[in-house]
Amino acid sequence: MDIYKFINIDENSRVPKYQQIVDYVIDNISKGNFKIDQKIPSINRFSEEFYLSRDTVEKAYSILKERNIITSIRGKGFYISRTKLISKVNILFLINKLSNYKLRTYNHFINNLGANSHTDLHVYHCDETLFVNLLDKNKSAYDYFVIMPHFKTEKLKHISLTDKALETLKKIPKDKLIILDNIKKRIDNVLGEIYQDFEHDIYNALNEGLERIKKYEKIVLVYPEKSVYPYPRRILHGFRKFCVEHKLDFEILDEIYYDMILKKGDLFITIEEADLVNLVKRIREDEYKLGSDIGIISYNDTPLKELLGITVISTNFKIMGETAAKMILNNEKGHIKNPFNFIDRDSL
Repeated sequence: MDIYKFINIDENSRVPKYQQIVDYVIDNISKGNFKIDQKIPSINRFSEEFYLSRDTVEKAYSILKERNIITSIRGKGFYISRTKLISKVNILFLINKLSNYKLRTYNHFINNLGANSHTDLHVYHCDETLFVNLLDKNKSAYDYFVIMPHFKTEKLKHISLTDKALETLKKIPKDKLIILDNIKKRIDNVLGEIYQDFEHDIYNALNEGLERIKKYEKIVLVYPEKSVYPYPRRILHGFRKFCVEHKLDFEILDEIYYDMILKKGDLFITIEEADLVNLVKRIREDEYKLGSDIGIISYNDTPLKELLGITVISTNFKIMGETAAKMILNNEKGHIKNPFNFIDRDSL
C-alpha cells in the first residue's frame, strides 16, 4: 500500500509509537497524501510492516476512530473518513444558545487561534440531556473543549450546572477544558475559567452610571421569568441591591406589554432583544423623547445597539473570545473575570 511510504516510525523518539501513528495519519491527511474513503492497512498488516505490537496499532486506530478520522467497515477493513481541515488542534466550542453576543465570542476566539486549528460549534439549548449526549459522544474526539454552562429547570428557571452536567464535565481531562461565561460551580484545576460575575457586574455597572440614572423617577427591570433561554437570577440580586442601597423606586416586570402604560421619568433596563424593540416602538408611538422623557439601558452590547445609540451594561465578548484562544495557544491556565462595563449613549 502507498500509505507505507508516508509513515516512518522512529524507534528512538520519546513520542509513544501509537501517537506517532496518529500524528503521521493526521499530517498526511492535511498534506493531501491520504484521501477520503482511502483504505488503510489492517491492524495485523500494519503491525507486521513496522514490527510493532498489535496492541500499539490497535490503540492508535482506536484514537483515530474516536476522532472520526478513520472508520471501520465489518468484513472490509479501515478507511479514511475525515479530511476536513484535520489540524494539530481540534476544538469543540459548546454554547447554550445562538445569539449575537455568543457568536461574537466564538468569532473572536477562532480569529485569534489562527489557521492551525479546527473548531466545531455546537448548541445545546440549555438542555441537560442534549449537553450530556454531545459531550459523551465527543469527549475523546477533541484536543480542547470550550464550554458555556447555562441550563434550565422544568419550570424554566436558570441553573448554572445540573448534577449530570457537572459529572459529564468531570470526565473531560482538566487540562483540555475551558469554562466561559458562568462558573458559579467551579471545577478545580481546569485549563481556564473566563467568567461573568452576574450579581456584582450589574451592581457595579449601574453604579458607574448612577448620576445619569438618578434623574429618573422609577427604574424598571424587564427580567423574563420564563424565557426559553433563562437568565441567571443573580442579575436580579445585583439590581435590587443597587436600587435599595441608593433608595431608588424600582419595579421588576416579566416583559414589555403591547398596551403597557409608560410614564415620563421611567427608566427601563431590558435584557431580551424583543423587549428592547417593543419598548422603543411604544416610546415612539406615545411620542416620548428617548433619553430625556424615558430612558433605556440594555443588557449585552451588540453592533446594532451601538449604531442606534442604546446605552448598555455589558461584558466584553471580544476579550472573552481572545482570552480563551490565548489560553490554548500558550497553554496558560487562568481564572479570569471578564471586563464588564457601563457604556453611556443617547438612550440615557
